[in-house]
Amino acid sequence: MIAGRIALNTPPVRLLAALAAGLVGGAIANGTGYEADLLAVARPVGKLWLNALTMTVVPLVTALLIAGVFEAGQSGGNAISRRALTWFAGLLVAASLIGGCAALLLLEVWPLPEGASGLAAGTGVPASGQAEDWVDNIVPANIVSAAASTAMVPLVLFAMLFGFALTRIERDLGAGLARVFRAIAEVMLVIVGWVLWIGPVGVFALAFGVGITLGAGAAGVLLHYIIVIIIVCLAIALIMNLLAGIGGRSGVLAFARGAMPAQTVAMSTQSSLASLPVMMAAAPAMKVDGAAAGIILPLAVSLFRAASAAANVAVAVYLAQVHGVPVTAASLIVGALVAAAVSVGAVGLPAQVSFFAVIAPVCIAMGVPVTLLPLLLAIETIPDVFRTLGNVTADIAVMRLAGKDRASATGTE
Repeated sequence: MIAGRIALNTPPVRLLAALAAGLVGGAIANGTGYEADLLAVARPVGKLWLNALTMTVVPLVTALLIAGVFEAGQSGGNAISRRALTWFAGLLVAASLIGGCAALLLLEVWPLPEGASGLAAGTGVPASGQAEDWVDNIVPANIVSAAASTAMVPLVLFAMLFGFALTRIERDLGAGLARVFRAIAEVMLVIVGWVLWIGPVGVFALAFGVGITLGAGAAGVLLHYIIVIIIVCLAIALIMNLLAGIGGRSGVLAFARGAMPAQTVAMSTQSSLASLPVMMAAAPAMKVDGAAAGIILPLAVSLFRAASAAANVAVAVYLAQVHGVPVTAASLIVGALVAAAVSVGAVGLPAQVSFFAVIAPVCIAMGVPVTLLPLLLAIETIPDVFRTLGNVTADIAVMRLAGKDRASATGTE
């Protein structure tokens, strides 16, 4: 009985229940003649909650990225870790680009459900900054001004440079300052936790507006979104399988068999960290010695979330279509770069917390409003299963790719 009460009180369940209640309540209220009065109450409540969540993005992302880049730099002290970090960087950017392109292709083949534009109208979407001038503004003349205007591209660049620079000063000074930023991130996470605690109120208010506008059609749009993101995550898992099987010369079927136990744990726990022991056990089947796996996999679990980065860009592309924001080659590239960068900082964050913190910067960088993210947050539990599957598959693939070079060099393969 206690376990049941705890399960029903978890944030994902509470948010999902609030989403369902808001959509149903809005659909019922539609046509009663009181729509305008009800929206006049619901929209300000939803906007206040969204603002409370949004206000943490700049300090949280900046602090997480500085600390994450510093810690990654400290981890790259030997050849195998440097090789792994190089694979991480390249594959994160590639996966992010693939995720955005896959979403665009899926939405071309399987367009948004009819009336999806009403999803944006139902939340009272504010104007969002556009991404056309990102080249001119990529290097901030004033970082404080960039932070005040939530200019994510220059902020991410500055945070990465700051984190790299910390690794170049005296170790004690760098570690001390990195701890300050880690503490700032922890404080922001406490605030995010408080905001999510009252999340059902905000999600209900936002969903109520959507329910009034779209009625039962809102459920179809959300289901469409879930399927698109799941397909993107599965595509990344498949590509990583092919990359390790062909590029790593382990054989596609052999890699799939060796990765399956860890993939099963990943889908059942939705945790890359919980899958780590099983991934380590897969090292012999991948012909990677235990010493290499012991370096690569802990780094991968902490820093390498290829499927999540890809899915984050896919979410931004999906919302761009909902809001009618054009996705150009330039905006897709900048979104992929931001997604790859901010994913490095999201070390060990629960899915419900990291969802907004890592996707909002991508949306902002691409000029896409973030108003609908809280509604997607409420249904994130389902796509998160496949995000974790893709992340774990990518971790094992990098173990093979980076570990293979070591094995070849030492004559153990």
